[in-house]
This record gives sequence, structure tokens and C-alpha cells, in this order.
Amino acid sequence: MEIGIIGLPQVGKTTLFNLLTEGGAATGFGNRDKANIGVANVSDPRIDYLAGIYSPKKVTYAQIEFIDIVGLEPGSNGKGTRDFLNAVQSVDALVQVVRAFRSDTVPHFRGEIDAMRDLDLLQAELLLTDLQLLETRIERLTSGRNKQKNGEADLALLEKCRTHLENEEPLVQVEFTDDELALLRQYTFYTAKPMLIAVNLDEEELTNGEYDGQMELLGWAEDNGMPVVPICGKLEEEITGLPKDERLPFLADLGLPEPGIDRLARAAYRQLDLISYFTVGNDEVRAWTIRAGMNAREAAGKIHSDIARGFIRAEVISYEDFCKSGNMARAKEKGLCRLEGKEYIVKDGDIISFRFNV
Repeated sequence: MEIGIIGLPQVGKTTLFNLLTEGGAATGFGNRDKANIGVANVSDPRIDYLAGIYSPKKVTYAQIEFIDIVGLEPGSNGKGTRDFLNAVQSVDALVQVVRAFRSDTVPHFRGEIDAMRDLDLLQAELLLTDLQLLETRIERLTSGRNKQKNGEADLALLEKCRTHLENEEPLVQVEFTDDELALLRQYTFYTAKPMLIAVNLDEEELTNGEYDGQMELLGWAEDNGMPVVPICGKLEEEITGLPKDERLPFLADLGLPEPGIDRLARAAYRQLDLISYFTVGNDEVRAWTIRAGMNAREAAGKIHSDIARGFIRAEVISYEDFCKSGNMARAKEKGLCRLEGKEYIVKDGDIISFRFNV
């Protein structure tokens, strides 16, 4: 799963990327002309508990690949804009970083700090790009020798998209039928991608839970179905410099139950409709990420195509039932493990052992 981190220059995109991936990428305006790419482990206390039970040789958390896309200056043209759009086009979802923090050493390239303005600027750029793409595709469907036969359904879909885009509604919030969604997959509209908003605060704003323009931004995000995750990049950066056993107490002193990075990863999972199931043993305890609604055979394919092809049964126990039992042997004695067929819909937290024959 690839998530692109986007935003205007000097808002803290690369700082967030480094916090998520421990990538150590250089920060600062003008330091790069290409995206940074890194992988982040998704913190999960369930994996920690299972690892404590099995003491495996290896522990593997679920992972998300983050792409720190070069900041876009709205209204600019040329290679920078093309590179930005090409990078956005390839990802599964987006995190837009907007800046609320003030800093004399890191001035905002637009001067005044205005989180809602920054959000609007980049969203407008994506909407405009989608409208331009849409007009080109409508023209191809309807004009001259390029006119396509049997294109009525495509044209109706594009006209529907145009209506919403002209009303400044991102396509990710539009209700489409299953047939329309199947047609929509052939187009790469930027506003059709799931999106989260990360608001980068200073320490005072984080502690107070308030920042300028907060109510307007939260209202816009709610109307458009985009979760908002407050973070404090500077503070989080300082915390990651501490020994691991000192980080949570430091956060507790600030009144924070967990790092903002963990909240961001969870919000991304919810927005993308992702869940995790687990495989356990003395060799490895591992989380596997799948989309909600996948059946057992599809989930098995995430491990290896051979397991999906030779699928026989899945031995399943919920994480909660496992915890009540304390170990797998007692769970089986209590009859809490069950055999499921290939059409079983995997639940978040299922612990699964696949039986297969190739």
C-alpha cells in the first residue's frame, strides 16, 4: 500500500516522512527535486502481545510505503508540476500536510500562516487538474474520428463527475454505483483518491488543542469525509531522539496517550478500509494487511499464490478469544478454533493458519 505525502513547501512533509519511516531525509525548501520513499511499521499492541506469548525468532508488523512528494507551488507550471502530478497519480491514497505552526527560522513561503488557505490551494489544484483531464476524455469520446462506439456509459459517468467537480466536490465523496465504479477505475482522477489531512502544530497548539482556523478546517474535512490528524513534527522529532523506554513517559507528561504518528497510521487504515490478520508461531509472528471484505482464499494469496491456489481450509480464532485462552492449546481445548472455507470473510484480528495442498 502506497501513501503519498503532499503539501505546499515548508509545511513539514519531509519531517513527517522521517518520523514515519525513520528515513533521515534532508529537510528544507529547495533541497531536492525527487520524491523520498520509505516504509513505516504500523504499531499494533496485538502483535506485541502475540510476540510475548510465542517469543518468535522474527516479529513482522504491517507496513505502509510512504512517498514524500516534492512540495507543489500552486499556479506554477512546468516540470515541477508534472513531477508532482505523476507522483500523486501512482499512489493509493494521500496525506495532505497543512501547516499551523509558526517559526521565525522556517518562514512560510506565502508569508502568513493560514492552514485553511493552504488546504484550499492544493485541493483546488487537484480539482482543476481533474477537470482538465475530464474535458480531454469527454472530447475523445465525442469528437470526429476518435469518437468511440458504445461510449454512452463512459460519457454519462464523466458528465456526472464534471457536475461534482464544478461544484468543488472531490470525487472520493461522490456516490457511484458498482457499474460506475468499474468504469471509473480506467481513469486516474486525483480527487478520487482517499485522503487524510495532517495538521502540523507547534507544541503550544498541540497542548492547548487549538490553532487558528481550526473550526473551519474541521468543518470542511467533515463535509468531505477526510479525517484530520493533529501532529507536532518538531516535538515528535525530539521524542524519537530519546531511548524507546523514555518516549511514552515523555508523552504522558505532555498529556498525550500515544504518538501522533500512531494515530495517523490508524486513520490511514480506516480511510483505506484496511484490516490486519495474524499468523503466529515460534519462527515468526506477523501481521498481514488486507482490504476489509476479503475472503479466506484471497487473504491466503497475500502470503503466497500457492497457498491460495491449493487452499483447503483455514483454521481461525479471533484475537479476543485467543487472549481469553492464553495460548493456542487451551483455545483448542475450549473449542474456540474453527475451520472455515475459502468464502469465509476474514475479520480484523483473526489469527489464521492455512491448510493447503499444491
